[in-house]
Amino acid sequence: MARRGFFAEMHRQARIAQREQERRHRMALREQSAEARRREQHQKALVRLGGQMAKAEAAERKRLEKEQREAYLESRQDEAEIRSEEVTDAYAAIDTLLQATLERDDFVDLNTLRVTATHPGFDRQDLTWAITPPPPAKRPSAPVLLVPDPPLGLAKLFGKRKYEEAVEEAKRAHGRALKDFESGCAAADERDRDAQATHAEAEQQRLAALEREQARYARECEAREAAAMQQNQLLDELIANLGYGTPDAIQEYVAIVLGNSVYPEPFPVQHTFTFEPSTAELALRVNIPEPTKLPSAKHFKFVKASDEIVPVPLSQKECRDRYARAVHQVALRSIHEVFEADRRGLIRTIALEVVTSAIDESTGIRRDVPLVIVGAERDTFLTFDLSAVVPEKTLARLGAAVSKNPHGLLPVERTGVRRA
Repeated sequence: MARRGFFAEMHRQARIAQREQERRHRMALREQSAEARRREQHQKALVRLGGQMAKAEAAERKRLEKEQREAYLESRQDEAEIRSEEVTDAYAAIDTLLQATLERDDFVDLNTLRVTATHPGFDRQDLTWAITPPPPAKRPSAPVLLVPDPPLGLAKLFGKRKYEEAVEEAKRAHGRALKDFESGCAAADERDRDAQATHAEAEQQRLAALEREQARYARECEAREAAAMQQNQLLDELIANLGYGTPDAIQEYVAIVLGNSVYPEPFPVQHTFTFEPSTAELALRVNIPEPTKLPSAKHFKFVKASDEIVPVPLSQKECRDRYARAVHQVALRSIHEVFEADRRGLIRTIALEVVTSAIDESTGIRRDVPLVIVGAERDTFLTFDLSAVVPEKTLARLGAAVSKNPHGLLPVERTGVRRA
């Protein structure tokens, strides 16, 4: 069987991621809605009951407890309804497998797979900011010469000598303070020089680190550009080879188309295929879930007595009919998707097999069970209006071998398959 190529795998992973994102979004919306309802009910109960329980008499307390219980039961009923909505949505998706693909064009324009390198912002912006210079070191205040006021009156005649001595002492003290001031200034200058040297060294290291990080970032950008260019070159080769109809290119394109086929989460499928250029035939195998993997609840109900949410099962007939319809729709959908996407008509016929995998109850070994084997020619199949067909009858028109009981894992008879 064909190996999934680069673009097919890339496209497949993108679809898987998108599908998972959509699933999480749906779940979040449901949970948000349910939580909002529960919060609202709880808040109403709190407002209604807050402060009353402590003051209530026995009869009143009993009434309030009953209201509380009713609020809880309502929230459980809501939970059952949400689960019922989920299973209803799942059945709607399974029942419209064919319609879902008819509502869109399965052609894939390969040019939409071109990529442009996107670069994150430079992740070391911190290195682009200059280091703040250190503040000047604190310096001592300059000393001021303070001499005593000259004496007046008699003190001027008799205290002259004492005054002169005081002036001399003030000058000596000022001289000592001036030396301390000069020493303090010299020390501050030394601290400034050391701080400036440390700052200059740190700035030099920052600039060197910035240069290295910018070079690293530039290399990473170049690598992203080169990867995008290489991917686009591969895409150009694929487009060119598909134009020439080379088998590898056809198989890669088919893988992209089928990878783009989004099935509902409860009904995942897998495709394997091989293209034979000599006959322009695609041998396509579609693996679908076994019947036990599908939902089997009609809806869910809340049982007050046991405080449980239990499923109400579908009838066996409903399960059988839904699974059979799904099998028939998958067969037609798969053929349609390939033929519609192949606008150049490179694939002339499709030999399709729809299978599931299940445990053989007689041996305990897992085996593949063929449920549909059909061959279809392009020109004939494209004349059908699939929006108005009954899939089972269309398969009969194509001469398909179809299991008489897919849900019971009854395999098809491989003889007598004709191609229409």
